[in-house]
Amino acid sequence: MARAAATVAITSLTVAGTCLASPAAFADEADRTPGSIVDVEPLPADLWIPGTADAQRITYWSIGSDGGPALSSGAVYVPPGDAPDGGWPVVAWAHGTSGLADDCAPSLVGPALPERDYPYLGRWLEQGYAVVSTDYVGLGTPGVMPYLDGKVEAHSVVDSVKAARAVDESLSNKWVVVGQSQGGGAAITTARYATEFGGETLDYRGAVGTGVPANIELTLLPLGPGVPPTAIPAGLTSYLFYILAGLRSAHPEIDLDSYLTPLGAHYVDAAEQLCVNELHDAAEGVVVGDLFSKPLNQIPNFHGLLVDYMGVPTSGYDRPLFIGQGLTDIDVPAPSAFSLVAALTANGEPVTFTTYPTDHSGTLVDSQADTIPFVRGLFG
Repeated sequence: MARAAATVAITSLTVAGTCLASPAAFADEADRTPGSIVDVEPLPADLWIPGTADAQRITYWSIGSDGGPALSSGAVYVPPGDAPDGGWPVVAWAHGTSGLADDCAPSLVGPALPERDYPYLGRWLEQGYAVVSTDYVGLGTPGVMPYLDGKVEAHSVVDSVKAARAVDESLSNKWVVVGQSQGGGAAITTARYATEFGGETLDYRGAVGTGVPANIELTLLPLGPGVPPTAIPAGLTSYLFYILAGLRSAHPEIDLDSYLTPLGAHYVDAAEQLCVNELHDAAEGVVVGDLFSKPLNQIPNFHGLLVDYMGVPTSGYDRPLFIGQGLTDIDVPAPSAFSLVAALTANGEPVTFTTYPTDHSGTLVDSQADTIPFVRGLFG
């Protein structure tokens, strides 16, 4: 995992025409400023996005659920050729659900759906963007990733762009964020805080989110013994396991284990260890109502806690948003996006909303016909 480098004079090296700072150039671990680099190393070629000229794995400081310094990791992918004047514009990629265990981190093993995500990301490289991808705090670094903690994800995304620019001088300070599923929520929440978290060093332009899991917190409110009484689709059950595991780690004060049966504790523990496909298989046939020893709504201020933890903001955006939703999506059903967009529109937020007659993954793929020109316009 992360290892600290000694503080020495800055040097540089050139790889495939890209000017990189040497690992020896970075501040030691005592410098925990968000976006500061702890480690950089070449990304194995089998994890490169198609069309990448060079790629690095980075470990950097960000902010955790407690508001204090926390480590995150990620990767930086640079397109071929010479950077344009001002540097390569940056697309920050917020990935979808992969798992909570360190060996589920995309910068270590690749995305959970490589057959979908690699071609998608390759299209951005083809368009002349550098791609910066965060794993999020706690995934590939110490601690448990606080799954769907939007503000932590936003810090991870923004600080990955800062860190990437410290590693590679060919990157512009102009950037956008794009994301799918968990990453769709991360991208839209990042959009709310990007200017604030980025400060004067970054020039944030806008966001794209597809399959955005909005208002999901409402589905947790009725859960308790016998509710629901029958099994639901395994994919949705596995997402619940991740939410509960992330919530337990981020908010130890609620003593979540005291609300779980032994079976519930078993599956929440498993969520910290299993990547998404394995947890999906393990969740097959599990009855969610059997997981709880008492209703979750007995947790003090449970609704307020959930909104603060995983609620997607509906106001305060200062740059354009694009939200894409599949009409046959069962991972994030369409009413989730409809309710979010209705609130954004009512609040006068700068949102563009497009639906697609396809499922969760299909939306990511089909949306590129709209999102590529949308992002081009943001940089124009």
